[in-house]
Amino acid sequence: MLKPSNFVKIQISVPVKDAEKIRQILGRTGAGKQGNYEFCSGSIIQVGRFKPLKDARPAMGKIGKLEKVKEEVIQVICHKNLVKKVINEVKKVHPYEEPAIDIIPRYDIV
Repeated sequence: MLKPSNFVKIQISVPVKDAEKIRQILGRTGAGKQGNYEFCSGSIIQVGRFKPLKDARPAMGKIGKLEKVKEEVIQVICHKNLVKKVINEVKKVHPYEEPAIDIIPRYDIV
């Protein structure tokens, strides 16, 4: 049987060069804590693609030009009570104008 968890999974795409900075913010704000461990995360490498529109302020790339960026997708668990604080702190240091951040529900086995 499954029941809704008190934790969610946060997934963030970030340029590889900025990944360690994001991991540190996640850990310092309480995300990635599992039992007797903290700063727990997993990551995969991907290629992010985007084309900035005329009113965009891109951290990289040019308006109207399709861009490709080597990114790291970082995943951590986070207690629901900390999510707002964690995301606000991540957005302060994330280089993208509109960071790709997913908050995914979790379930516990009863």
